[in-house]
Amino acid sequence: DYELCEEWGHLYPVPREDLINLHREHLLHLLEVGDMEKALQLLQRIEDPGVCLAISEQSLDQHPNLAASHFLADYLTAHFYANLTTARRNEIQALYIGSKVLLTLPELSRVNYFHLSSRPLLMLEQLLMNMKVDWVAVAVQTLHQLLAGQEVGFTVEDIDNLLSKYAEKALNFPFTLKEKRS
Repeated sequence: DYELCEEWGHLYPVPREDLINLHREHLLHLLEVGDMEKALQLLQRIEDPGVCLAISEQSLDQHPNLAASHFLADYLTAHFYANLTTARRNEIQALYIGSKVLLTLPELSRVNYFHLSSRPLLMLEQLLMNMKVDWVAVAVQTLHQLLAGQEVGFTVEDIDNLLSKYAEKALNFPFTLKEKRS
């Protein structure tokens, strides 16, 4: 049905907003069923870069599933980096990095941290608070690789400071040890 509507749009004048809505719904449908190849082909068929940018951004703002969010953040960064404001660019790159970190976690646990996908530093802190040290190690390694040369609102130093803070808290004892008397 989406393809039929798309053909109709080529034959008759369709208002820009309706065209954007049609393509956005089609894109979200393709991403929901996991057909990334057809989603990419759909985006490549759209001739107007402004329409393509609007569709991609609106789709991302719908908060689709993890794989779709990752795909859209990657697509927007790769194709429309210069068209985005600095704040929006940082937001999209943080979402890309956060979704990449989420993909390193065990599949059944991802749902617990999905709401933090656009805030990777907070996700890392949540993992530390939940004492998921093995997951933190993989997440930190992934973050170090992804942050090389990227500007996303936080740095490797911020990660190191967070790790230091929690390491210090782990060694902080709230009570004094009693001495044994002989």
